[in-house]
Amino acid sequence: MKLSHCKLLRKQQLKLLEYFVLEVTARSAADLLGIQANSAALFYRKLREIISYHLAQKEHEIFDGAVELDESYFGGARKGKRGRGAAGKVAVLVY
Repeated sequence: MKLSHCKLLRKQQLKLLEYFVLEVTARSAADLLGIQANSAALFYRKLREIISYHLAQKEHEIFDGAVELDESYFGGARKGKRGRGAAGKVAVLVY
């Protein structure tokens, strides 16, 4: 899958790609490039679709067989309540 039917100039596409990687919002990127915000948002959406497509292709290679998930809770100053209901603790998911 590749990016197709894009009416933006190649230079603008490359700049939008750079802003996408730098996690600049589509609206801010559009303002910086002087293009419509909807054009930048559409370009960002197409990039996400391409990334999703390629990740789905690699999914079977990465997760082959059974996957085991486990969770742990870290932090908290007091020893009182434990587990999910403990205040100030952060859940960490490991696979």
